[in-house]
Amino acid sequence: MGESEAGFFNKHWEGWKGFWKERFSFLDNYARFVNRDQPLPSWTSADVDEFIASDPVHGPTLTKAREAAKIAGTGSVIGALSTAGFSWRYSRSPHGALLSLGAGAIFGWTFGQEIANHWLQLYRLDTMAAQTKFLDWWVSKTEGRS
Repeated sequence: MGESEAGFFNKHWEGWKGFWKERFSFLDNYARFVNRDQPLPSWTSADVDEFIASDPVHGPTLTKAREAAKIAGTGSVIGALSTAGFSWRYSRSPHGALLSLGAGAIFGWTFGQEIANHWLQLYRLDTMAAQTKFLDWWVSKTEGRS
């Protein structure tokens, strides 16, 4: 009873902070690109293609990661439209159709990403390294450090 509630929750949070930091340690790879004073300038598809052509190691991996994102986006559209259509057909409820539209988009994206992961064998590649290498390349190019 001598311990305040704030002390209990702070103590509890301190115990779990290390646990969550370990599980989300991949975010540290992107911290130097996200936590900047000036945000990175936007890049175009031509810039990404230039990187892919210039890096024989990470370029093909980035190409497959971009292709996987297109497959996942297609899955998202298919999932959203099919679940919203199914919901509208059987319920005629606008809010139900909108809810199923969002849920279908999320499910479709997830299934599309899994299909792409297996189809393109992304589990064999280090896509995060390719993405961070591209961001390093982009930072050096935009800051004039070719």
